Amino acid sequence: MADAKEEQRRDRLDDLMLTVARGRIAIGAAAFVAPGLTVKLMGMGGGPSDRSSSGGRPPGPRLRVGRSSLRCGPSDPGRDYVTRMFAAREIALGAGYLLSKGSGRKLWARLGLVVDSLDPVNGLRSRPGLPLWVAAGAVGVSGGTAAIGAAKVARDIVR
Repeated sequence: MADAKEEQRRDRLDDLMLTVARGRIAIGAAAFVAPGLTVKLMGMGGGPSDRSSSGGRPPGPRLRVGRSSLRCGPSDPGRDYVTRMFAAREIALGAGYLLSKGSGRKLWARLGLVVDSLDPVNGLRSRPGLPLWVAAGAVGVSGGTAAIGAAKVARDIVR
């Protein structure tokens, strides 16, 4: 009976790690393809400096979604470059985990844990310049993935 419960717990944790890896690839791909829109949707762009003097609307291209549209602000090569670096990191971590097995997968889990442990620190350090909901969301998501990764790494060490 105890073995069945342990196996079920193991499967849930593995399923969570696979979900995190797939999420990394999805977010990374979106950020790579549309860095301006990604930053905007994360709440980290589109502030007062992005507003034009005519009508208070931000300049820049629109993305049509059904009947509404999203403005992704003016092109910012520096922002786009850094966002695409984040995207590459997420794609690499997600794909590395999904494509590996055994000891390789354990290594990718540890690498993800390092990254996910540093992200909440960065979110807290950036808090004064971000809206509370943005900082809380970023710290919550990265802290949650760090907790999942820590559970996986701990289980791998014990086994």
